[in-house]
Order: sequence, then structure tokens, then C-alpha cells
Amino acid sequence: MKKILFLSIFISIFACSSGGGDGETVPAKKDPIVAKLVFPNANSECTEGTNKTPTQSNIKFEWIPGEGSEYFGLIVKNLDSGVSTTYSTTKSFYELQLTRGVAYSWYVISSSASSTVKATSETWKFYNAAEGSSSYAPFPAEAVSPKMNESVKENSIILDWTATDIDNDIASYEVYLGTTNPPLLFKANVVESVLNTVPVESGKKYYWKVLTKDLAGNVSVSDVYSFNVN
Repeated sequence: MKKILFLSIFISIFACSSGGGDGETVPAKKDPIVAKLVFPNANSECTEGTNKTPTQSNIKFEWIPGEGSEYFGLIVKNLDSGVSTTYSTTKSFYELQLTRGVAYSWYVISSSASSTVKATSETWKFYNAAEGSSSYAPFPAEAVSPKMNESVKENSIILDWTATDIDNDIASYEVYLGTTNPPLLFKANVVESVLNTVPVESGKKYYWKVLTKDLAGNVSVSDVYSFNVN
């Protein structure tokens, strides 16, 4: 009887100390949450740079990290040249020297060592203020529909885009569309940011872009977007 009682106590102690019981707590895996952008502000003229020269200034990018985020990739695109550059950091800010009088876009990708998920923030655009500048070109237009590499089934589609301007003086658009890249001019002097009843053919891939003009004569050109007609 004593042997049986001793064995029962031993098994109980072993089970409690082995760490494999139901009471063991396993840390929950957390995917990173999207960061909230703070500065430079969206669709703004950034005048707060430091170490200014006639051509350059330092801009401090700032964001609020989302829960579960450990690492950040800051992606900054020169909207004049179309070149994007990624900067890696573990902090919630990053300072860069940028050319003045140029439009940029930026966003942040958040990640964590404990997750394969990456969280991508909104994309904001801004101008790095030029010395003595009183007028800026519109920001390059962005496709709303069809989006990049989207597949459509209709033989008549809607081309829809969005464009913004610090001076709020967009005058008109030129729309380029075709089955070659770069596409050819399809329609000029468009006053709304949409074209309805655009004819397309099944089985073809189309390319399109938008040139935006303002009242001061400034222009900007969007990226080239593409879509497939099934």
C-alpha cells in the first residue's frame, strides 16, 4: 500500500514539473499592425526641412508604430524620376536628404521577427519646398480603375483616376491608352478624372497613363498602368 501511494505521489510531482501539462502558457504569435503616418503630411508642401541649401534639405519622416511591429521599411519614391528607395530601421523615424522642388511619395512596411506577415501603411505624397517657389505641378495621377494588372471582361470599360494639387488648380487631363507601351494619346482636354464607355477588345493587354495639367502650365505624368481584357 505504501509503495502504491509513493508511486502515485511521484507521478503527480513529475507531471507538474515537466511543463507539458494543460496549464502551460504559450506566447501568442502577433502579426504587426499597420503604422500610422505622421510627417511629412499628405498632399502638402513640406517647408520644415533642416540644413537647407538652394537644392537640398533634410526631411525627418515620422510614423506611429502599430502593435507587434519591430522592424520598419521606409519606402520613398521620387515622383519626378520614378525611382523608389527603401530604408530599414527599428525606430519610428528616419531622416533623409532630399532634393528641393521635387514631389515624393512615401509609405512604411512593418514587420516582426515572430511573424511572416508584413503590414503596409497608406501612401502619402508631398513636395519638398523649393526656395522661392510660388507654384507646384500637380501630383501624378493614380489609377482607380482598372488597377495595375487587373483583368476585365467588358468590351467597354471606365477609366477612372484620382489626382491632387497643392495649388488646387488642376485644369485638364490627357489620357493615353493602347496595346503598346508607352501608350499613345487617346483623348485630350479631359476635365473630369474619369472616362466612360472606353472601347477595348477581348484577349488583349492594354496600357494607360494620365498627364495632369494645372492653370499655371505645370504638368505631371502618372505611372503606366496595365490591364487585361478576357
